[in-house]
Amino acid sequence: MEEIYQWMIQISEKYAGVATQHFLGMTYETRPMYYLKISQPSDNPKKIIWMDCGIHAREWIAPAFCQWFVKEILQNYKDNPRIGRFLRNLDFYVLPVLNIDGYIYTWTTDRLWRKSRSSHNNGTCFGTDLNRNFNVSWCSIGASKNCQDITFCGSGPVSEPETKAVSSFVESKKESIVCFLTMHSYGQLILTPYGYTKNKSSNHEELIQVGQKAANALKKKHGTNYRVGSSADILYATSGSSRDWARDIGIPFSYTFELRDNGTYGFILPAAQIQATCEETMEAVLSVLDDVYEKYWNSDSAGKVTPATVVLGLLVSLVSIF
Repeated sequence: MEEIYQWMIQISEKYAGVATQHFLGMTYETRPMYYLKISQPSDNPKKIIWMDCGIHAREWIAPAFCQWFVKEILQNYKDNPRIGRFLRNLDFYVLPVLNIDGYIYTWTTDRLWRKSRSSHNNGTCFGTDLNRNFNVSWCSIGASKNCQDITFCGSGPVSEPETKAVSSFVESKKESIVCFLTMHSYGQLILTPYGYTKNKSSNHEELIQVGQKAANALKKKHGTNYRVGSSADILYATSGSSRDWARDIGIPFSYTFELRDNGTYGFILPAAQIQATCEETMEAVLSVLDDVYEKYWNSDSAGKVTPATVVLGLLVSLVSIF
């Protein structure tokens, strides 16, 4: 975790003026939570993309992806027209590790720990499942009120400092946030709302369409198959999740990504698969961003691939052959 703190400082120094580190809140064990804001200075009112990783401590590939995403955006926004146009109109808010206490515990004590590290029942049991603690149909289904359980929903909705920090920040920016992405593992899924009901959100068809396109883009990179659907339909029932909460406070595009794999290694994904997982997930996220961008700024044709540029590209590649 110290390395991630250091990395955030390095990023904000190396890309000063575009990447800035901001305090979000304190964890139960009084560690600071920081997010990175990636924003090109502009007079235009901009929309926001939120991304968090590592709400569940043992899902190590998720924080790795948050770092990869930040690196890719910052290294490429000047030369890559696709990423460049995103940054002209969008700010990215990235929380690389949401559940810092739990994440550290997986490094020091129990690799498969999932929850936070808050104390309950006079110190007889520890941890809340932070993704059952948001204020949306709290603890109604797919969550437990027994603090020994891995899906313990907490002593009440938003009872945990980590959930409070994220909730109050996202709530304060909700008018501007157009997309909420929360990264998990494992299962190779792109999950839409809802988990707490089989009912569909008002823009369910659009969410599925955008998600399916993202899954197709992901597959093109390394052939990895992802399924797309609501949590209640293709995974299991859950209440109090951040994804459902974000959709219900009015954020239109809200997704949970469950990264590799399908259970061969599960949470203990080999280091050899980190890069490929991040590369393919990047393709999926960029696909989602394309669709979000088109919805809000489709009048801006900058960076779009026109038939003329395709022909030009073919000519250049033919010339380079000879």
